[in-house]
Amino acid sequence: MHAYRSQTCADLNDTNVGDSVRLSGWVHRVRDHGGVLFIDLRDHYGITQLICDTDSPVFSDVEKVRAEWCIRIDGEVKARATELVNGKIPTGAIEVFIRDLEVLGRVNGDLPLQVFGDQEYPEETRLRYRYLDLRREKMQRNMILRSDVVSSIRQRMWDRSFKEFQTPIITASSPEGARDFLVPSRQHPGKFYALPQAPQQFKQLLMVSGFDKYFQIAPCFRDEDPRADRSPTDFYQLDLEMSFVEQQDVFDTIQPVLTGIFEQFGGGKAVDQIWPQISYKNAALWYGSDKPDLRNPIKMQVVSEHFEGSGFAIFAKLLEQDGTQIRAIPAPTGGSRKFCDRMNAFAQKEGLPGMGYIFWRDQGDGMEAAGPLAKNIGPERTEAIRVQLGLGVGDAAFFLGGKPKAFEAVAGRARNVIGEELGLTELDRFAFAWIVDFPIYEKDEESGKIDFEHNPFSMPQGGMDALNGDPLEVLGYQYDLACNGYELVSGAIRNHRPEIMFKAFEIAGYGKEEVEKRFGGMVNAFQYGAPPHGGCAAGIDRIVMLLAEESNIREVILFPMNQRAEDVMMNAPNDPMPEQLMELGLRVIPQDK
Repeated sequence: MHAYRSQTCADLNDTNVGDSVRLSGWVHRVRDHGGVLFIDLRDHYGITQLICDTDSPVFSDVEKVRAEWCIRIDGEVKARATELVNGKIPTGAIEVFIRDLEVLGRVNGDLPLQVFGDQEYPEETRLRYRYLDLRREKMQRNMILRSDVVSSIRQRMWDRSFKEFQTPIITASSPEGARDFLVPSRQHPGKFYALPQAPQQFKQLLMVSGFDKYFQIAPCFRDEDPRADRSPTDFYQLDLEMSFVEQQDVFDTIQPVLTGIFEQFGGGKAVDQIWPQISYKNAALWYGSDKPDLRNPIKMQVVSEHFEGSGFAIFAKLLEQDGTQIRAIPAPTGGSRKFCDRMNAFAQKEGLPGMGYIFWRDQGDGMEAAGPLAKNIGPERTEAIRVQLGLGVGDAAFFLGGKPKAFEAVAGRARNVIGEELGLTELDRFAFAWIVDFPIYEKDEESGKIDFEHNPFSMPQGGMDALNGDPLEVLGYQYDLACNGYELVSGAIRNHRPEIMFKAFEIAGYGKEEVEKRFGGMVNAFQYGAPPHGGCAAGIDRIVMLLAEESNIREVILFPMNQRAEDVMMNAPNDPMPEQLMELGLRVIPQDK
């Protein structure tokens, strides 16, 4: 017999009754029924119930066993009484009578967290003892899901004739929207490598090298502030690039891959087959976000004309300023003062003085518009707003005003809250949308300086001709894919023409020498017959987070950092040894606290 097990803890059933078996695993829980001990033994595959009484030669040893001890037992498979069969687990028809026991690893002291049960523990505790946290059923399930998703992605990419290549982990610093992690060079004192924020330049160089379709499950490193949907140090993405393609070709390539993944692992939820393409401008207008949740049917609208010169002085005076708007958030079925007051309180928590509203109610002899706004602007304007928004009795609308960039994000969050609270958001669905036509440039309102708003390496729509016009009107062949309020994919058709690239950077104030210094490898390669190319990257962590129905990305990462970008289990970051610093020619300057 094998030294540790003849079967796993998920293998045995009633066909094994009478067999002598050997099992190894962890003690999930112990139940003492007065001279009869029951132990649930757990391994990676499942749970088997063990039984031991005074007839067992190792009864006294089994009495000492505690939760999460790692043990090996020999025993005989017995059938459970019919009334004691547990149909919830594959091994529920049997139990194993213990005849021999070996303790493989005992727990010293008290457990910092229990594996059995659904107790909640502080995140710091869970991360410090992650090896225990990962034993829990939910975490095992999430990590298996992650492994299966990655495996399925790989197979789907291979099936589409993509070749998997690995790009360097140690490279040159290349600002791509976030801070680099720098790595000091021992052989070149005073110089630094960087961990790649993404394989962006290398995958483009692969296209210049003549490879037609590339992908990898790529680790990426960015020194970012943490969020619930973002790791502060490293993450993984499905990275792909293709030559001789246009924007739609990229869409047509990645859509069946992601559709298949969400259908395979989405737990039976509906997966949208039609992915609309929404301009960045319209996404901000309609949804207040460039990653809209289309499960929520609410679409915001501009209603400025109804408040110009109206009796509502706050909005009327606001509209006298350049670049201001009033937008409405329709709220079907939200027509009660109680709900409107709740949303007003939400706005105040977001730092606003409040949120204007109108709701429509039945007065028996007709419909009445209610609320402070309705009284101030009068029935004619109120009716025009209702008609424009397509609302009726029992509905409401909320209003925000100012310069759009100042209130769009709050409006977007309000839209989400309204959709959820009123039950308008379809929860059993994955809704996708391509966000396209991103502006390449933006102007700093204080300095008037033009700089990049989005990816500087995107091919401008219209090429060089577009760059000779108003920079703020230049759109790029850049795109994101949103799903249920999260950005899952980002990509672009690349600017592969050196003269267009130099011009694009020149508009943002970067001279040719600076571009060559920062991106010399790629710029030089483009001098030697670069093909048109484009691609995208899909966030593995976020995909798994959605499939696992988790709201925090740390629930689907094996060993994540905490919210301060610390690994409390491995004590990272930590202080280097003095000899390490000497070898690298570095000195740490103490910072004032």
